[in-house]
Amino acid sequence: MVRLTSAKQYVAATAIVPVVALLTWPGERLLAAGCIAWIVASAIYWVRCERKEHQERVAGTIHAMQASGVRTLNHHRHDWMNDLQVLYGYMRLGKLDKTVGYVEKIRERMNAESAIAKLGVPSLISYIQTFRTITNSLLLEVEIEGDVNLKEMSLDAESVAETIIHTVNAYRVSVKPGTGEQAVLRLRLSADEKSLYASFYYEGELMNEQHWNQKIKEQLKGAPLIPVSEGQSFNQVLLKAEMREIRA
Repeated sequence: MVRLTSAKQYVAATAIVPVVALLTWPGERLLAAGCIAWIVASAIYWVRCERKEHQERVAGTIHAMQASGVRTLNHHRHDWMNDLQVLYGYMRLGKLDKTVGYVEKIRERMNAESAIAKLGVPSLISYIQTFRTITNSLLLEVEIEGDVNLKEMSLDAESVAETIIHTVNAYRVSVKPGTGEQAVLRLRLSADEKSLYASFYYEGELMNEQHWNQKIKEQLKGAPLIPVSEGQSFNQVLLKAEMREIRA
């Protein structure tokens, strides 16, 4: 990618030569033809480099998505192996009550993952599902009350999803390392007939609360999700997005 960019810049720089030559000797037809051919060849090479760079960017994006998918699958596989080992241990010990209780926990987790998969915006769904592969310093727990599908609501679903992602990222990059305990961020999504609510509950320490506060203000500026009230602390941030009125 860097090599192609440098080549494009070099070709663009050499295109100045025929322009200067044409201005210096405007009456030379042979020189003019050669300069035009030079410029055309430079333009063709530039276009080819642009296409090559685009192909490399697309290939890099696909590779990153594939790697993220593999990491996510490995995490899920690891979780299921742990669940099977726990269940197998309870069954061998004849602890039926604990077996039933653990199966109920698995069912609840599956229901939560199903609710996440129904949020309607692929970028938000992918972000939540792959969050564990991004960082180990922050645990993200998502709770969805009822059926929440952003695409089916009368609001800008993509912008809402982007705001949620940016807000979570503001916490992620602000987590204070080396505290001994993993910080936890609980995201709760709910909705009624008028508004969508996104509540963030944080347990842990921040490196710099003032910097976090500034980051949050930047992310929420002009965003569809706005604070429910002023003066909220980093431990609890309540946001809402009002539904657009649907006119008959």
